[in-house]
Amino acid sequence: MRLRQEQLDAHLAGNLAPVYVVTGDEPLQLGETADAIRAAARQAGYLSREIFEADARFDWNRLGEEASALSLFAEQKIIDLRLPTGKPGTVGSKALVTYCENLPADTLLLLTLPKLPLTSKWMKALDKVGMIIQVWPVDERQLPRWVQQRMRMAGLQAEAGVAEMLAEQTEGNLLAARQEIEKLALLFGNERITQAQAAAAISDSSRFDVYSLVDAALAGKTRRSIRIITGLKAEGIPLPVVLWALAREVRTLNAMAQDIAAGASVQQALGRARVWKNRIPLVSAGLKRLDARQWAHLLQQCQLA
Repeated sequence: MRLRQEQLDAHLAGNLAPVYVVTGDEPLQLGETADAIRAAARQAGYLSREIFEADARFDWNRLGEEASALSLFAEQKIIDLRLPTGKPGTVGSKALVTYCENLPADTLLLLTLPKLPLTSKWMKALDKVGMIIQVWPVDERQLPRWVQQRMRMAGLQAEAGVAEMLAEQTEGNLLAARQEIEKLALLFGNERITQAQAAAAISDSSRFDVYSLVDAALAGKTRRSIRIITGLKAEGIPLPVVLWALAREVRTLNAMAQDIAAGASVQQALGRARVWKNRIPLVSAGLKRLDARQWAHLLQQCQLA
């Protein structure tokens, strides 16, 4: 069963499921979600815990052995299984399906892994008997509100604009955002934090990827695009990788623009290009801002770069 992240606290206050799967690519939220499940399990009497790191050399027989092993004191236990690649392989897939078909008593399985499609046989087996929590990144629009909430939780008071400043300096790096909030709490305590004080205290720990650049450019956000390019350069991201991401998006937009110029509607062009639902507003805005001739010119510029 799927469980939204905001539903987790209410769920954990009741009866626990035998299996929890936490999947996503945001380290802080992934870790905090898993921590919340472990804390609820300890509160419910799951006092024993075995941690398995399922890398390429992992012996999947250990999962079955641990599930069937009896504790000396008959304690409830947690099997904390980390799958860093998100790929259990053929043997691991069978082991997970078998585990779900023969759920051990007094055992809670917590599986953490990167973001994956939920369509594989082993993932469907886990979904059938347990809870799957997908952790989604906090985007630039949501980040100031997320920072404000975290600051309130830390007991901080700040004048308008401080949360936005901190969000800009830590975008793409929630762990750094949390650390900066903790630093502000140590520096200022209950004192009301001004923008000047925050600017002097906050470090620039933002992290960007080429997809953030694509979205910023598509939205026509010049200042943000330049900031992301500067960040990517500082992180040593190779220029061909940046060009590849931009050219791929321009190629897709050019094809859609030509389709529209030939008489198709925006909705038809989006459907033929199989644009993801969550990107439709952004892509539609790009198609309205530039015409077919301009997208064709941008594609030529990418080819010359």
